[in-house]
Amino acid sequence: MPQAAPIPVSFSRPAPGPLRLSKVCVAVQGSSPAEVLGRAETALADARFFEFRLDSLPKPAAFLPALKKFLAAHRDVTAIATCRRKQNGGQFAGSLKAELEVLGGAAESGCQIVDLEVESAEECKRSQLAQFRASLADAGTSLLVSFHDFTRTKGLEQAAQRIERFDPDFVKVVSTARSLADNLAVLRLIENLSISTHVVGIAMGEEGLVSRVLAPRAGAAFTFASSANGAETAAGQVTARALRELYHLEQIDPATRVFGVAGNPIAHSLSPLLHNCAFQREKVNAILLPLKTRALADLLTLVRDLPLAGVAITMPLKQEVLPHLANTDPLTARIGACNTLRTGADGKLYGFNTDVAGVVRPLERRLRLKGARVVVLGAGGAARAAVFGLVEQGAEVFIVNRTHESAVALAKQAKAKSMKRELLAKNRFDVLINTTPCGMAGHKQALPIEEKELNAGLVFDMVYNPLETPLLKLARSRGLPVIGGLEMFVEQGARQFEIWTGKPAPEAEMMRVVEQALRRTQN
Repeated sequence: MPQAAPIPVSFSRPAPGPLRLSKVCVAVQGSSPAEVLGRAETALADARFFEFRLDSLPKPAAFLPALKKFLAAHRDVTAIATCRRKQNGGQFAGSLKAELEVLGGAAESGCQIVDLEVESAEECKRSQLAQFRASLADAGTSLLVSFHDFTRTKGLEQAAQRIERFDPDFVKVVSTARSLADNLAVLRLIENLSISTHVVGIAMGEEGLVSRVLAPRAGAAFTFASSANGAETAAGQVTARALRELYHLEQIDPATRVFGVAGNPIAHSLSPLLHNCAFQREKVNAILLPLKTRALADLLTLVRDLPLAGVAITMPLKQEVLPHLANTDPLTARIGACNTLRTGADGKLYGFNTDVAGVVRPLERRLRLKGARVVVLGAGGAARAAVFGLVEQGAEVFIVNRTHESAVALAKQAKAKSMKRELLAKNRFDVLINTTPCGMAGHKQALPIEEKELNAGLVFDMVYNPLETPLLKLARSRGLPVIGGLEMFVEQGARQFEIWTGKPAPEAEMMRVVEQALRRTQN
């Protein structure tokens, strides 16, 4: 039998007391009461605003006395209680009546906000909902009504209208981002609704990170975070510590310039750490976000409509973006690849290749490049920047590649020389540069050359994970000076910083934080 359409409802009730809301709400869940409370206790180091996902527990009602004790012991904590039913995307297997009883009990236990999904609100009888809201009013608890779409971002305005019929204290609309442009829809909704109500809006998924970080700037009451890595309650959630210490969420304001690093995959990129540290150090009001990008057109939509002040891009976007640029520097045009975009005052995109600086600057500190004999291993995207950049500096560049035809083609384009692999051991070079993935963590082949072929005065390995590659270890064992890939990564990032801000980059600090992060992951 089809369900009757819900009756629009409106209530006059005492306004809840003032709430202490920070911009970040830490979502806490667990398979047992001990796990939930343990995660909440740990999260106290970073937050005083929690969402307790009661539906993650086998018996939510039985947890309420422990929750009451926790909130009584931490009276500075603001808590949201959620008990979402399975048919609405949660884990609670109980009935609507049981859900309302759990949420009502959470209010009596000290939770200042309860989250009722809009489907449950619509399923309630008018008298049932009135009784529930009266119990919240008696407890001084606010009502948040939420909508979740776990598959896409569409119809957000209609979802908000469904919620607003119930006149809640908070309107929460959550979608799933399948593109970067989906963030724009969420942020627009927040901007529109925040004028008249307390609104929370997020796009779940890795592509939705932009909405999680920028929602408060758009007018959202708060955003959600996880208590720790591996403890996420929704796809794409990041930790509260990352939001505060990496993305500096609480310092973002309408004047903050937004940059991005775009690619796929991109989640483990060190560029956000590199640049956000530099922005903080030099007091530049800006942030850089990782942008999971499957299509250039999607990225360009975000650049135009957010807007973005600049973007660091990875392959294959380095070549695809060229027709969309208003201009590039001559070397970038010759290389045929651009890794850095800057949005001009005219709104147009300008392209640069800072990978060249990542190669040339470290070498210039150690030797005179004009006339130097340099052998480059590989003929891919990283090799192109090295070869073109070194030729421009007057070096004699030789390219050795597994597929010799590729080396010949690159040499012809860059006015360099190609060399067959069998001749490598018979020649002497001032510098050997590895641009191949050999030696990278997870790569089967450790060395790009045989030991007898290492006949250079200096060895430069572009691989930076691990910090000490097999090639660098071999070179050090022979007493040769080396340059690690981390130095290249920092140098190219420093050049990006200069292009975007017009200020000298704090290279020492950039190197320190990135090296520290890499050492943590490798220990």
